[in-house]
Amino acid sequence: MIDRKALQRAIVVGALLQITLAVLGYYSSWIMVHAFLFGGMMISATAGFLYAQDVGPGYPRGAMAGAIIGGVCGFVGIALSVGLHDTPASFLWLGTAITILTGAVGGLWGQVSFAMKRAGY
Repeated sequence: MIDRKALQRAIVVGALLQITLAVLGYYSSWIMVHAFLFGGMMISATAGFLYAQDVGPGYPRGAMAGAIIGGVCGFVGIALSVGLHDTPASFLWLGTAITILTGAVGGLWGQVSFAMKRAGY
């Protein structure tokens, strides 16, 4: 099963980082133009990675939890950016789908890291 407490922690941390990125993008056009999309993807992937690395639930569960974490965090950040009129509303669903994918990939790599730690690497 997915560890609910670890899932909630990862979502809270990821969402706070996404909110920080959206606020920074609101005040800095350079961040919005050059770093918002990549930064949001990296936050979602890293949150999924850290969950799976910490909990190590197995590859399918790590990917699923990473997808949930990435999607929720990404949705929060993009919705805030849409609310601040920095991002078009039409990007909300595409951006969320992208962060779901990056969160799932992060969860898979987190599971790889967990397996390597367990094997003594």
